[in-house]
Amino acid sequence: MVGTLDRYADFGSQYVAPRHVDVWLPPGYAADEEQRYAVLYMHDGQNLFEPGHSYAGAPWSVDVALAGLIEAREVPPTIVVGVWNTDLRRQEYLPARPFASPEGQVVLEQMRAEYGGQSLSDAYLRFLIEEVKPFVDARYRTLPDRAHTFVMGSSMGGLISLYALCEYPSAFAGAGCLSTHWVAGEDIIIEYVRQALPAPGRHRVYFDHGTETLDALYEPFQQQVDQVMRAAGYREGVDWVTRTFKGAEHSEVAWRERVHIPLAFLLRSRG
Repeated sequence: MVGTLDRYADFGSQYVAPRHVDVWLPPGYAADEEQRYAVLYMHDGQNLFEPGHSYAGAPWSVDVALAGLIEAREVPPTIVVGVWNTDLRRQEYLPARPFASPEGQVVLEQMRAEYGGQSLSDAYLRFLIEEVKPFVDARYRTLPDRAHTFVMGSSMGGLISLYALCEYPSAFAGAGCLSTHWVAGEDIIIEYVRQALPAPGRHRVYFDHGTETLDALYEPFQQQVDQVMRAAGYREGVDWVTRTFKGAEHSEVAWRERVHIPLAFLLRSRG
């Protein structure tokens, strides 16, 4: 482990079931009591740091990647908050508002067997915004404003990251969406993005996908989303980027190999 990891076991909530919340502090955090830090909130927190807790024993090694970027001065020192998932992961990460219409309810009913019923994502985001973030800001030397607060995840975690940015644009400056699981709702979610995407200029959005296993399904949907981004005025390479990784599959190993790329894009200082 590079840096320091604080674990808050069974973090309670009035909105969702308890789950662990990890707070990673970069090297040097304890040495300078005056410095304050940007914060990156990440989903599927058990997959970020430790082999013993991560899926298939393959963590993203976010501590190693981010510490390297900080040491190279490519990004400012940043705290990472890893929120563990639960058995209700798919319901908590499935954006709710796209399915609020009668048409959306029909699609959601068709998805019920796979996703377990109604979306719980609005409650999950309230948990992040109203409970986890105030806790972190009160206990650590954070920069709590929008400009220094980010969110990131993969697969369904990519969906909920983009949904968080759209629903709470005043809370998050950027969203990292790796291997975004567009096939959950398909056109309904893309139409929501078209309507709800924040105006360009104050946010950054990162998308990517591989070309193997489940990621092989994503390209046509990502191309539609890219069109939405362009039409909204997002500047490719400046405040939005989409990357394709040939041969990459849908796995923690693949995300670990490229996690430094979204970290650098989202967290770099604005010129």
